[in-house]
Amino acid sequence: MDSMPAENIRERLWNRNYLKVWSANFMIFFSFMLLAPLFPLYLSESFGASRQEIGLVLSGYTITTLLIRPFSGYIVDNYSRKVVLLVTYGAFALFFGGYLVAGSLLAFTIVRTLHGFPFGAATVSNSTVAIDVLPSSRRTEGIGYYGLSNNIATAISPTVAVLIYGLVGNFDILFALSLVVALVGLAINSTLRLKPRPRVPRPKLSLDRFILSKAWSEGVAMLSYSFSYGVLSTYIAIYGKEELGETQGTGFFFMLLAIGLILSRLTGSRSLRKGRIVHNASIGIVISLFGYFLFASVHSLWAFYGAALIIGLGNGHMFPAFQNMFINLATNEQRGTATSTLLVSWDIGVGLGVLVGGILSEHWGFHAAFWGAWVANLAGVAFFFLYVRRHFLRYRLR
Repeated sequence: MDSMPAENIRERLWNRNYLKVWSANFMIFFSFMLLAPLFPLYLSESFGASRQEIGLVLSGYTITTLLIRPFSGYIVDNYSRKVVLLVTYGAFALFFGGYLVAGSLLAFTIVRTLHGFPFGAATVSNSTVAIDVLPSSRRTEGIGYYGLSNNIATAISPTVAVLIYGLVGNFDILFALSLVVALVGLAINSTLRLKPRPRVPRPKLSLDRFILSKAWSEGVAMLSYSFSYGVLSTYIAIYGKEELGETQGTGFFFMLLAIGLILSRLTGSRSLRKGRIVHNASIGIVISLFGYFLFASVHSLWAFYGAALIIGLGNGHMFPAFQNMFINLATNEQRGTATSTLLVSWDIGVGLGVLVGGILSEHWGFHAAFWGAWVANLAGVAFFFLYVRRHFLRYRLR
């Protein structure tokens, strides 16, 4: 048998640097999702917060994440990516210690809100470095696999959190565990060996250095999908406990969601490798729409868990396709900006979903909030098929 040509070895997808940033991204989302699903219960039990107060408190980090994302994209495009990554990742890790000392609702709100700054910057930096270390011939496929690190973390961490809390009934242990996991991710990233980037003239400051304006329609569509996710992911624990009697169901819900995400990313990567980006996005948003409809219209345990799997299958097709759409609308010097614009769109939607979902559930109940999530998702699907598909195919660069 002939030996493998040298160029094929150089184009290996799972190279050492890619494995490191993939693992570090897993640590970001494991530490983050270990706490996120149980925060509503923590605020309700520890501080007696109402549903509306929970929505306001938890939407704070989304606002700061949203504010920092565009600047993160600009900084990571124009300065040493490894330095930016280590500084932002280190700050993200240290903020978990703040939850351990926050003894009041006000103190918790301040820590949670400020935590959005390093979280937003670290995720942009890590994702941009991941794109850099991928071989160009495997980039589209690699972006899809990169998201598996989020999905696997999302599958494992809520279940771990529920088990630990069920055993010890102490949130401080969860805060400490998140801190340790994030520090492990920081240690992994500190060993990265990145090639020096060629010096290019730094462009004048303009809006397109912070937000990829060419991708405005893709961003609006993404906002509507993340709004729906923001409603469900934030209020799922309280809804399951109060209306379905599922005190331990949150972890299983997120596990099924993540299983769907993982399965669809694995099957969808083959289609992405063939360049069928719009095809994957179309399939994903339609599947997710059905999942949100099932969740809103049928109030039983089988619909509760079935919708989680279906939404996961849809989002697993949709998100990497949209990430490739943003990247393909940007020049090589705008990778950080493209990544931050995608995440800004997601953050705006999630933040609005948390806030509006809290108001709707407080005044009209959970069912109104979940129907609102479905309507927002339906609007995004309609906009995609009526405009976004044509817009992307017209303006893409590669």
